[in-house]
Amino acid sequence: MAQHFQIHPDNPQPRLMREAVKLLRGGAVMAYPTDSSYALGCMIGNKDGMERIRALRQVDDKHHFTLICRDLSEIARYARVDNRQYRLLKAATPGSYTFILEATREVPRRLQHPKRSTIGLRVPHHPVIDALLAELDEPLLSMTLQLPGDDYPLNDPDDLLERVGNRVDLVLDAGHCGIEPTTVVDLTGGAPEVLRQGAGDLARLGLA
Repeated sequence: MAQHFQIHPDNPQPRLMREAVKLLRGGAVMAYPTDSSYALGCMIGNKDGMERIRALRQVDDKHHFTLICRDLSEIARYARVDNRQYRLLKAATPGSYTFILEATREVPRRLQHPKRSTIGLRVPHHPVIDALLAELDEPLLSMTLQLPGDDYPLNDPDDLLERVGNRVDLVLDAGHCGIEPTTVVDLTGGAPEVLRQGAGDLARLGLA
């Protein structure tokens, strides 16, 4: 059964953040809150964790993982960003958006879309993930916690523990959060393409 950390949603306890990072570095898969919904996460180098997340979600290697980053400078390390893309990213981060961008050589091939060499990236706006990333000091590999057959992601910690508590190693419980996934925008073409409209407001991107 997963370890269960009850986290203050606005002032995450530093001791619990340190312990969470210790578990992640040891190979843990966790469920954690974001500004859109609960998500699944593991370290970038955790190949077993990746496969466990894919199996839990029942998705194949064509389904993008997302790199959860602290800021724009971290995004620029893992994705090729031109001036037009940078302006749009600056307007929308932090926030409930996932951006599809061309991956740099910093991104292992196994994390990229197998045909397009792209990666999903985002900078969430949530105190818990802010504190976790500050302690981790690198991006987190992530995927929305939406189970097969469900219309929405999980957002009730009790329900989450009951349904996936034996399939993850850690649950960061910060209470209820949203149930709407991120807005996904593909920036690899000539113009931004909205692949999924979710919690992120398109007006903030000038796309409404």
